[in-house]
Amino acid sequence: MAAANATGEAHTGPLRLQFDRSVKLAFRGSSISSKGGLLLHRELDDALSLTDTAAGLIADPRIGTNGRHRLASLLRQSIFSRLAGYEDVNDADWLRRDPVMRQLVGGRAVKRGTASASAMGRFETAMPARP
Repeated sequence: MAAANATGEAHTGPLRLQFDRSVKLAFRGSSISSKGGLLLHRELDDALSLTDTAAGLIADPRIGTNGRHRLASLLRQSIFSRLAGYEDVNDADWLRRDPVMRQLVGGRAVKRGTASASAMGRFETAMPARP
């Protein structure tokens, strides 16, 4: 019988997410993110195409080059920041640099960061007011 790994990590290697195969889920003891569990919610969201479907039903009022972030990305950032316990957009500037939040939002956010507090504020006040 092989000896158990003291860190609890499997010998088969880290798990990978389907929505982004570059993300590795591995046990690292004390270096852990409190938002890491949301990656499983994002995996489910991707499998069911929930936010992509919802974003497809919303008309994007932005014109020209005003759309730095896709509508689905803004919606995902809004949803996952609430799931992480942030009740408004005040923390969006801090969250835009958070590596887990960037993976949750996906797309350009992974490398460039998520939307700013002002962009999220515009999104969250303009979208619910639209017919």
